[in-house]
Amino acid sequence: MNRCRHFLVSGRVQGVFFRAATEAAARRLGVTGWVRNLADGSVELVACGEVAKLSELERWLWQGPPRARVEQVRSLEAEPQTFGDFSVRG
Repeated sequence: MNRCRHFLVSGRVQGVFFRAATEAAARRLGVTGWVRNLADGSVELVACGEVAKLSELERWLWQGPPRARVEQVRSLEAEPQTFGDFSVRG
């Protein structure tokens, strides 16, 4: 069963290739959606896919790419949406 989750990731997550690495991780897992930087220095994403794959992505978000220092990952259930793939937004 597919679900969608809304994530907010804070810490040192901008300027460390977090969006590109998240896109690669999501695509590897077969998850669709998008990721973007926010003005407050955090990263926001919406991801849709199998519950197990979303859980795996959330575990990855806590680590992020090598130069990231993740302090918090907030996760909320999101409205079901359909995306063709996973992309980086602005």
